[in-house]
Amino acid sequence: MRIVLGSSSPYRAILLKRIITDFDIASPDIDESPLLNEDPTALVLRLAESKAQRIAEDWDNHLIISSDQVALLANDEPLSPNHKQTEQYQILNKPGNFERAYQQLSNCSGKRVIYRTACCVLNSRTDSKHVFYDDYCLNFKDLTEAQIKNYLLREQPYDCAGAIKSEGLGVALIASYKGNDPATLIGLPLIKLIDALDKERYPIL
Repeated sequence: MRIVLGSSSPYRAILLKRIITDFDIASPDIDESPLLNEDPTALVLRLAESKAQRIAEDWDNHLIISSDQVALLANDEPLSPNHKQTEQYQILNKPGNFERAYQQLSNCSGKRVIYRTACCVLNSRTDSKHVFYDDYCLNFKDLTEAQIKNYLLREQPYDCAGAIKSEGLGVALIASYKGNDPATLIGLPLIKLIDALDKERYPIL
């Protein structure tokens, strides 16, 4: 069976090429708006699965890989007993321009950002599917105004959640990393993806 990557992201295509040299690409057209009171984990899992199901309508007899990611700025202050667990996070979207990117990085200075990446592997021949997610955490340095501006002018990471390209100059903003799979941070959890493909009898090695 051939692989279809259900994503328009060039970063995910580059990641997938690390383990699969030949695959097709299709961009799913779905509404990515969160549902009422939907928490970040439920959101990324639902969107990853919805993207795969949308691609499956046009690509039968394929293994479809789709993914979705949310960046969560953590508020590590103690929660009161009446607070919901999701209230300790602020979702960081793709900034789109310099001003919003500057605000995001200013808010991230000295704090922790969790990148939660969901993935769905859907066999459009059998309808079997594997939906999972992985986390990767960045601890940001205390950033100066000049550091943020210089970084944004040089890297222009306006299409990246949280306004950081960790595989590029963004590493200069980071105090430490924590996670099992660096690919999760960029947008595709390869270690767990390989396990899911193996369950579908698509061995990488």
